[in-house]
Amino acid sequence: MRLQIVQAGEEILRVQPRQLSREEILSEKTRELIEHMKETMRYAPGVGLAAPQVGISLQLAVIEDREEYHKKLTAEQLTERQRQPLPFHVIINPRIISIDSTNVEFFEGCLSVSGYSAIVSRARAVTVEYMNESAETKKVHAIGWYARILQHEIDHLAGILYVDRMEARTLTTLDNLDRVWKNVRVSDLQARLRSSRSD
Repeated sequence: MRLQIVQAGEEILRVQPRQLSREEILSEKTRELIEHMKETMRYAPGVGLAAPQVGISLQLAVIEDREEYHKKLTAEQLTERQRQPLPFHVIINPRIISIDSTNVEFFEGCLSVSGYSAIVSRARAVTVEYMNESAETKKVHAIGWYARILQHEIDHLAGILYVDRMEARTLTTLDNLDRVWKNVRVSDLQARLRSSRSD
């Protein structure tokens, strides 16, 4: 069953959801929620979906970066983003336990800010501790695009949207991103924006 994705302006996206107990994680209700979120994320399509985005205030998100999503990107763009396919997995009650001091900037979008994208600066690498759907404690060190996805989803679990972190002058519709900015390096875009600001 596909769930409705709530959009920016809904209060649930701006509050910190509660953690799940071990019993809740192992419950049939949570198992069903995970399956519904997986279907919703794939249909959208997206690479991550947090429970608040479907109107449920819980510390739970699903992640999957399918190879088919990479077809619109060149080999150079995939390398620059350090982006590789990610199998479907669930993060519950996650917390970032270490973060790289090196930041990287790329366009980022969100299923709850439909139709738009902007440049967001994120840490190049993070280490995250979380529980999986079997209530097992896991730890992952993520680099590149996976680190970006994790930071984006964990932000959702703190009531934060990417628009809170974006470089406002880079906000664009997805149509214009594809038409105008798709093959422009972020550094070149930044230079053009700086130039237009000083004109």
